[in-house]
Amino acid sequence: METHDCTYCGSEIEPGSGVLLVRNDGERVRFCSSKCQKNADLGRPARDVEWTEVEPESEEDG
Repeated sequence: METHDCTYCGSEIEPGSGVLLVRNDGERVRFCSSKCQKNADLGRPARDVEWTEVEPESEEDG
């Protein structure tokens, strides 16, 4: 069985779990939990949320 990664937080989704949404443009969006889905719907960037595996943007010293 093939596993997928959550589009929002990057965690692994086991087969038979999670939510798969297909947007009007045909893009597949996979969420591991309703927590990820709700945060994405609210427009919160994953890099600003501490519990996601996405690394925050690094600030370069100028």
